[in-house]
Parts: sequence; C-alpha cells; structure tokens
Amino acid sequence: MGTESRYDPNAPADSSAGIFGLPDDYSQSKMIFLPVAWEATTSYGGGTVYGPEAILNASSQLDLFDLDVKDPYLQGLHCLPADPEIQLLNDQAKRLADPIKEAFGDVKGNPSLKENLKKVNECSAKLNQFVQGQVLRILKDGKIPGLIGGDHSIPIGAFEAAAAIHGSFGILHFDAHSDTRNAYMGFTDSHASIMRNAANRVSGISKFVQVGIRDFCEEEVEFTRSQGNRFEVFYDQRIMEAKMGGESFASIAAKIVANLPEKVWVSFDIDGLDPRFCPHTGTPVPGGLEYAEAIYILKALARSGRTIIGFDVVEVAPPLTTEGTPLEPIQASDEWDANVGMRLLYKLAALSLASKGLAKWQD
Repeated sequence: MGTESRYDPNAPADSSAGIFGLPDDYSQSKMIFLPVAWEATTSYGGGTVYGPEAILNASSQLDLFDLDVKDPYLQGLHCLPADPEIQLLNDQAKRLADPIKEAFGDVKGNPSLKENLKKVNECSAKLNQFVQGQVLRILKDGKIPGLIGGDHSIPIGAFEAAAAIHGSFGILHFDAHSDTRNAYMGFTDSHASIMRNAANRVSGISKFVQVGIRDFCEEEVEFTRSQGNRFEVFYDQRIMEAKMGGESFASIAAKIVANLPEKVWVSFDIDGLDPRFCPHTGTPVPGGLEYAEAIYILKALARSGRTIIGFDVVEVAPPLTTEGTPLEPIQASDEWDANVGMRLLYKLAALSLASKGLAKWQD
C-alpha cells in the first residue's frame, strides 16, 4: 500500500511518524535521509550535533505541497534512526578534541595532546567508514541519499561512496567558508577541510563549484587556484557586486550551473545563507544568499537536465542553554534554524527526485 492511500497531505502531520510526519519505511522510499550527529572538530560555536534531531522534530510542521515538484512525498521519504554508536564516538572524540582546541592546535612538546590528536583522527576515520558504508548501501539499493549533519566534516565518506557507484561527478558547494584548509588545528578530517580532503582523496570528483564563499584564508585561495579548472568559486562579494551592477540573478544562477557536470552532489552548509536564516550555526558570517536565491540555483540545477545524485545539509544548530544542551522550543523563534533546515531538506529531496525523473514537475 503506497503513501497516497495511507497519508492525507491535508491533515495535520503525525509527529510520532517519520520525518515530515510521513509513514514510509526504508523499502517503500526512494529518498533516504541519514542523520549524522557529529561535531568533534567544530572550532567556534557548538550545537550542530543536535541538528539532525532538531530538524526531525521540526519537520512535522511542513506543509507538503510544492510549487515546483508534484507530490514528492509520494515517492517515499524515510529517515534512518540515529546510530547510538556514532553518538558515543562523537562524545569520545569531542572530549579528546576540546583541549586541543583550547591550545589552538599547538600540540608540540605535549605528548598528551599529541595522543589526543591521534585518537581524534582515528575516531573521524571510523565516522567516515560508517558514512561510506551507509551511503553505499543506499545507492546500491537504487535510492537517493541525503545526509543530515552534524558538522561539515561528515560527507567525505558519502563522496567516496558516490564515486564508487557513479564514477565521475561534481559538487555544488554552498557555504560561507571555502573549507579548503589543510588539517585545521591538526584534525585530519576537520569541518574546515572537507573540500580539500574531497579534492585530494576522491579522484572521481571532476568539478567543485563553490557558492556564497565570504570567509577564507590565503592558504585556501592559493589551494583553489592551484586546482585550475577543477574549482570555480563564486565569492559572495562578487555575486553581490554583479547584482548591484544590474546583472540579473537568473544570469548569475545560470553561470553557476553551467560549470557543473552531468551528475552533481549538493553539499549545503546552512551558513551559506544570510545568518538571519541560521542565527545559531557554529560560524555565522555577514552576507550570504537569500533563501529564495539558494532555491533558485537548486531549481536551475534540477531543471538543467543534470542529475542530483545525493546531498548533505550540515551545520544546522538549535539554540543552546548555558549548559550546552538544546533549548526547549517554547517559541517559534527557538526552532528557527531547524525550521529553515528542514524546509531546505524537503526542497532538496523534491528537486533530486525530479532531476532523476522519479517525480514530475508541476508545469
């Protein structure tokens, strides 16, 4: 029995059901979400480890009608349960990493910190293996993977799995940061190094198109330039200058999409948006895309004939108490980050399904 006969999209969502209040299990679903509660290497604000749970809790507030894609929920949207072993691994890695961060990554002459660093990197490697295995299974089952972070270090295993199944593909990377630092603070799999690691480790990634970048160091600029045509960076400042100079956003979006190959993984750090859409994300930066602009680019991608093979939404963080635990969402504003994150997640799912011909366009 399909979702259409089991679910009334006009009724209030059942918050005890799955993501978005949908009843689909793994076998019934073409879109599979993988929650990855991980923030071992976050170097500024925390809380993204609570992102998957916050997004799941907020998702029942979504109305399912989409103006672009017809009934994407009918294809089945299922969220896997959070793995308790990964949660324990994150807690272990975070405890080990915290004193290294306090030392700003300077472990020279400190055997204890050196040992901590070694163990953190080992924990990150285990996380990567877990994600790779999960995404490989999803792809082999003919489904679309969508990762829910967690910090931005989490998708490297997914990229490796995508390369194993799809061969060559490109990454459309939304972010305030370039994320091309070399082992930031000594952490091999730092959230600040994800795109450098992807470029160095995953030969199947033929193109990186970065959008909204506005906070970066000299090393990162040099690295992206050293990659030649493999990296195309649409800096936030340049996008804003083009808009102020009279260029239409439609033209800018078309240029972004034109740089991408036929198969595309979307890696969306929520801080690529203007911080008013993600005020509690770990490293907010002034500027950034409007939510509608990000959706416009994603729609242009899906409409271009290219295929979205998977995606990740990362760095969503709920507001925290002074003790570092999630604040109870007693007001709508307390749930704002998760509200934006879950709507972006649903839109990405809809557009991914449409790009693969699994859901129909509305017009």
